[in-house]
Amino acid sequence: MNKISFNCEGSIFMASKRSHKNCSVGLYGVPYDGTTSFRPGARFGPSEIKNVSSGIESYCPQLNLDLESINFTDFGNLEVPHGAPEPVIEQVKYVTEYIYSLEAKPLLLGGEHSTTIGAIEGAIKHFPNLIILQLDAHADLREEWLGSKYNHACTMRRCLEILPSKTIFQLGIRSGTKEEIQEMKNKKRLINHIFGRPTDELREVLKPHIGKPIYLTLDLDWFDPSVLPGTGTPEPGGFLWQDFSFVIDVLKNHNIIGADIVELAPQLDQSGISSILAAKATRSMIMLLSIS
Repeated sequence: MNKISFNCEGSIFMASKRSHKNCSVGLYGVPYDGTTSFRPGARFGPSEIKNVSSGIESYCPQLNLDLESINFTDFGNLEVPHGAPEPVIEQVKYVTEYIYSLEAKPLLLGGEHSTTIGAIEGAIKHFPNLIILQLDAHADLREEWLGSKYNHACTMRRCLEILPSKTIFQLGIRSGTKEEIQEMKNKKRLINHIFGRPTDELREVLKPHIGKPIYLTLDLDWFDPSVLPGTGTPEPGGFLWQDFSFVIDVLKNHNIIGADIVELAPQLDQSGISSILAAKATRSMIMLLSIS
């Protein structure tokens, strides 16, 4: 851990601990949005998720679990350099590897989506047969964007390059270039989700993968801007909390070994509702990781 350091000032996520001893989940923030292509501000996401977490209950009726009964650690926010994404991605890889060395599971709070690349780099060293499940409005399969191969619009392309299994499922994507959308369909990566309905297609697609390690990446613009306007690249036609609950119902029966929640830009939503939704999603993710 000599290559990285954390800022532990400010709020801590509700019911979490600072001690690393015997933790089952390691939560940490990555306040970086250096490749933002539309509206910046995701660097403020991790701190705000923690700030508002005390506004929700520690108990989740859906999963019948209480955060108070889970030994999970809030490491603080990773101290990241300004500028290019590559050094940040490298730091995230080190953190991911360290959390696995504690026999815990990592949960990254972003920040922008490019940071997921580092989390996957760290995870595949422990889980070479890893599968990625992406909840997102955008395909993120560009080869490069705005002069960078590590732009947040290229995240899944970079993950595919390093993922030994080459298995990525992309749920509910509704935006991308013609080439991106066609690729997802041709490779059978795109999983459709009907608004307000159980995620039957996801359930069927994941059936052959029971027991295999799955990494869940949630870009918050997957939600509709009507319920989560606080994100850098909002995309109409998204989903509600009920839809996310349907996904959780499927994933609680699978081996979720790591996760991230990215792209909250809290200053873009003065109501604060976006941050509350993100904190509640974080609670669900902590619980998923603890029971898998």
